[in-house]
Amino acid sequence: MKKSVKYKGELNLAGMIIPCYVLEDGTRVLSGRGMQDALKMVDETSKAGGQKAGTRLSRYLNQKSLYPFIYNGKEPDHFNAIICNDGEAKINGYEATVLVDICDAFLEARKNIKLSPRQEIIAEQCEILVRAFAKVGIVALVDEATGYQQDKDRAKDELQQFLSQFISEEASKWVKTFNDSFFEMIYRMHNWNWTMTHKRPGVVGKWINDIVYERIGPVILTELGRVNPKNEKGIRKDKHHQHLTEEVGRPKLKEHLAAVEALGRASGYNWIKFMQMLDAAFPKQHQQLSLLFPEDVWQEK
Repeated sequence: MKKSVKYKGELNLAGMIIPCYVLEDGTRVLSGRGMQDALKMVDETSKAGGQKAGTRLSRYLNQKSLYPFIYNGKEPDHFNAIICNDGEAKINGYEATVLVDICDAFLEARKNIKLSPRQEIIAEQCEILVRAFAKVGIVALVDEATGYQQDKDRAKDELQQFLSQFISEEASKWVKTFNDSFFEMIYRMHNWNWTMTHKRPGVVGKWINDIVYERIGPVILTELGRVNPKNEKGIRKDKHHQHLTEEVGRPKLKEHLAAVEALGRASGYNWIKFMQMLDAAFPKQHQQLSLLFPEDVWQEK
């Protein structure tokens, strides 16, 4: 299945222009033709004859003399082309860091074997390119060139603003927020006696995180854990809901709890059916920034 381009731009690497893209799933892609030209894999005669995008690139990736260096420690599909759509146009590209891997391979080959005249030219280009970027920087370069970085920064700012409206650093006075009917629902689904209400096994707390806090917003549970941490005995000073704001957080929680109890009734108090309905109506939100912005964590490694 072809993926669509969401952002696009041009990389300028030491004067060599390579079209670049960010796909809908966050994959960074470089144009196969652009990489081919930047590496000087196509001479002027070949260009005049009409060279298909990526044809020479694919050929060099599979040359016997270069194969041990290209695929050293890598699976064959590592260099597979990515076909994507930019509107009506079809793009043949490669995952962005593949360009770095190709440069590394040519430079290593130059140290160990005698290259052909054209391979020497390509190796020289690789040396120029590696000065223009580092492997951890190629993704950032694509993000900047396509405008994706600005959107990521905007998304992070919006998330931070949302969290500040939803969660308070200071705990408010305890007010009963989880009605008995919520716990009655859970106990009924597990055939537990209501007299256990005041005992509340530890698993109930885990279910509350699952059913409630992991579903009312992204990073909510993580942020609540930050402002309301456990002490050395594993006990929290406050209840999580005491750190929800009066204006946004607490109304959202009450709204969610009412909807959850409605799903409990609709499920006939069947736990498995209830959880299936809950997943459909209120899927879990990402609770780690590394899941929302995985590429940032990757760059920091």
